[in-house]
Amino acid sequence: MTPLRRRATAALALATTLGLAAGCGSSDSDPLAAERDGDAIVIGSQDYYSSEIIAEIYAQALEAEDVEVQRDFRIGQREVYLPEIEDGSIDLFPEYSGPLLQYWEPDTTARLTDDVYAALEEAVPEGLRVLDQADATDQDSYVVTREFSEQYGVTSAADLADVPVELTLGANSEAESRPNGPQGLQEAYGVEVGFTPIEDGGGQLTVDALEAGDIQLAIVYTASPVVAQNDLVVLEDPEGLFLASHVVPVASDNVDDEAAAIIDEVSSRLTPEGLLELNVRSVEDQSPAADIAADWLEEQGLA
Repeated sequence: MTPLRRRATAALALATTLGLAAGCGSSDSDPLAAERDGDAIVIGSQDYYSSEIIAEIYAQALEAEDVEVQRDFRIGQREVYLPEIEDGSIDLFPEYSGPLLQYWEPDTTARLTDDVYAALEEAVPEGLRVLDQADATDQDSYVVTREFSEQYGVTSAADLADVPVELTLGANSEAESRPNGPQGLQEAYGVEVGFTPIEDGGGQLTVDALEAGDIQLAIVYTASPVVAQNDLVVLEDPEGLFLASHVVPVASDNVDDEAAAIIDEVSSRLTPEGLLELNVRSVEDQSPAADIAADWLEEQGLA
């Protein structure tokens, strides 16, 4: 039994036991049909809508050039799918540069975009490689309201030092003691901030606090739909308090140079704003990943 079939069988058995089988498939196809089909490139994704959309873009871009692919989407978290990438069960996977580097090199000191990517290229196990990273990111960031940004000329965390009002940072409680919390802002940027715990992971409660003026600064994922929905401004972080996390494809040797060039072209067009729009469409419109991917590829002239 192959690793793909073994995992799918175990997942199906567990889901049946819990009475949840209807919502737990790893893709739209029968999970027991996950055997590798000849020379097809097996493409995986996390169990996360943004990852599935990007993986579907990869799949459709390759299919448009007559490259045979298999989809093995919504697998789960990094501890589940990375062993399958490493053993060759999965050939292509949209990952995120910083967290992936930390998985393979926990003690890395790289923080900024280029340093993280260079370190990642060195850390990739034998038989794998990372293709070109995209400008698109999905990482923690400092955000402010559009009104605050324009009133005080704030586009970078460094600009906060010149704001003539008291500042309060809102985020999950653990952020208060993390390197990118109040102490980190003080040490890296000379910015003094208070702290208010808001336990919604940068969701609507955090946005409401920003808009009400209860906090002036929040920690929110760059690709979170709330950024676009509420016209928030993501601040630059030149000191790298947040680990750079760009979308980066991980590829096996089964992805030849021709297929890699197709994926690199996709990455060259995937921007932070573009990824945000894809995520908003998934959350607001509940559109299937396949439809979102097809529309994006057509807009980019890659379909």
